[in-house]
Amino acid sequence: MSVADELLKSNEDFARNFSLGELSVRPKRHVAVLACMDSRILFEHCLGLHPGDAHMIRNAGGIATTDAIRSLIVSHHLLDTEEFIIINHTDCGLLKVREDELKSRLTEKMGTPADEPRHFYAFDDLEANVRQQMQRVKSHPWIPKHIPVRGFVYDVRTGKLKEVEGS
Repeated sequence: MSVADELLKSNEDFARNFSLGELSVRPKRHVAVLACMDSRILFEHCLGLHPGDAHMIRNAGGIATTDAIRSLIVSHHLLDTEEFIIINHTDCGLLKVREDELKSRLTEKMGTPADEPRHFYAFDDLEANVRQQMQRVKSHPWIPKHIPVRGFVYDVRTGKLKEVEGS
């Protein structure tokens, strides 16, 4: 049985007792969180969030890419969020690579170069990266200046968040 088949079986059990169908599309806590996709971290748990509380936007590195910013814009303008949180974490996979080396390795492995993705957004300084993502969000012309954008580093060994002062 494939992992997808196992997950579908789990979904059958989940759906039998499903009770969240009446939740609003608008998050109760009026917050959106941009974080890394790392499988070790359940940001909903470490932040004390429940279904319906927040928008969770995840990608490799918790990067404010064009698509992540698109999601934040939709979250605010269409779904009433009033606060954004950006979370990076220790021991991130993107901390361990260099952009040019990763592209070279993938080109060699696959036998062909690729135009997309243009960037993997590898970085070597967690706090500087969080500040850069905060700045990307804050500087977008469709993100109102009154929206708080706060950044944090999550420690995968302790479970603690440390706030990164913005730029």
